[in-house]
Amino acid sequence: MDLRIFTEPQQGATYDTLLAVAKATEELGFDAFFRSDHYLRMGSVDGLPGPTDAWITLAGLARETKRIRLGTLMTAGTFRLPGVLAIQVAQVDQMSGGRVELGLGAGWFEEEHKAYGIPFPKEKFARLEEQLEIVTGLWSTELGKTFDFHGTYYDLTDSPALPKPAQQKIPVLVGGHGATRTPRLAAKYADEFNIPFASIEDSERQFGRVRAAAEEAGRSGDLTYSNALVVCVGRDDQEVARRAAAIGRQPDELKLNGLAGSPAEVVDKIGRYAEVGASRIYLQILDLDDLDHLELISSQVQSQLS
Repeated sequence: MDLRIFTEPQQGATYDTLLAVAKATEELGFDAFFRSDHYLRMGSVDGLPGPTDAWITLAGLARETKRIRLGTLMTAGTFRLPGVLAIQVAQVDQMSGGRVELGLGAGWFEEEHKAYGIPFPKEKFARLEEQLEIVTGLWSTELGKTFDFHGTYYDLTDSPALPKPAQQKIPVLVGGHGATRTPRLAAKYADEFNIPFASIEDSERQFGRVRAAAEEAGRSGDLTYSNALVVCVGRDDQEVARRAAAIGRQPDELKLNGLAGSPAEVVDKIGRYAEVGASRIYLQILDLDDLDHLELISSQVQSQLS
């Protein structure tokens, strides 16, 4: 089971805070550092000092880390033109020495679009499909050849399809709860399918849909299945309660909807996700100043899973 650290900087974080978490992620043996791609806080937090851009952040971290994978859950397709996104991600991949992964989603949070003047089209999912085809097509075009795409929403003519990533193929993540179109997109374009904040039962059901779509598309066994879940671990009930309070949640609710409790409890629940097909967990860390939390997860949870 791979454990990855997943942050939500729109809730309030500076680049220096994210750098500290990324360095701890690397030093403590976790597989990757991922972040959300949002420009507006959610809930009652103040979000100070304000938003940071996902790919600018990852470009900086690419030069200041050595081992961990770096990526997004998920880059909002509404934020970037697909040709520009392909350039950005390829460049960050070069800067990292080939450690980047791209999670790409349709975009959903209308308020942040209104707040920063970003168009919020109705046909987001159809646009996402074209975006996935363009981004992966640009990266896979042979050197010296050009890429053309003439779709409903995007039109590319004689693109040199440069720059190329450092990796031969940047892993692409597709995710979500949709029962029909999402599995089909994952089967066509993704290297990994991620379901966020889902129960074991819902995860099993959705993994089954994606697996069936992959088989129908002629793929067999080459997709990674993963979950993203909030995490709150403590050595005892008091420490769990303290960490839950710090993120404005209740221990019982976190145990029901995420990974919370003692290390043994969390290891057991991760095992149940593994039984339904997950081989990777993105641990949503909401208190980015609590690096002791990461150390505890590394020493008492990750050590048991490896």
